[in-house]
Amino acid sequence: MKVAFATQDLKRVDAHFGWAKNIAIYDVSTTGYNLVKEVQFDGELHEDGNEDKLGPKLEAIKDCAILYVAAIGGSGAARVVAQNIHPMKVNEPEAITDLLARLGDVLNGSPPPWLRKAMMKGHERSNDFDDEV
Repeated sequence: MKVAFATQDLKRVDAHFGWAKNIAIYDVSTTGYNLVKEVQFDGELHEDGNEDKLGPKLEAIKDCAILYVAAIGGSGAARVVAQNIHPMKVNEPEAITDLLARLGDVLNGSPPPWLRKAMMKGHERSNDFDDEV
């Protein structure tokens, strides 16, 4: 499954979703993780009520199952959830590699139901017509 991290420095989750300069996207499985891509955002990113700046970020994370953020506004959270992405808030800046390691431990143990469902994102049945014969 793909997991996104809102980050200013590409090392820690240390950014509000709307203000993030970067989104780091990793592919995570029970066997480990690898960086898929880093997406950089320019322009006015500070809090200003401008919802348009969320569009490119939402597009960047559309295939992700989880989004780690330092903070996220109500409308941003609603738009993330509407894309079947589970937002996860960290209380203080935290290393992305530490979060990935903990997520891997959970995946290898007994993931909660919401995480089992999130793991299926992107792996839905590709052919819904198998039952129609």
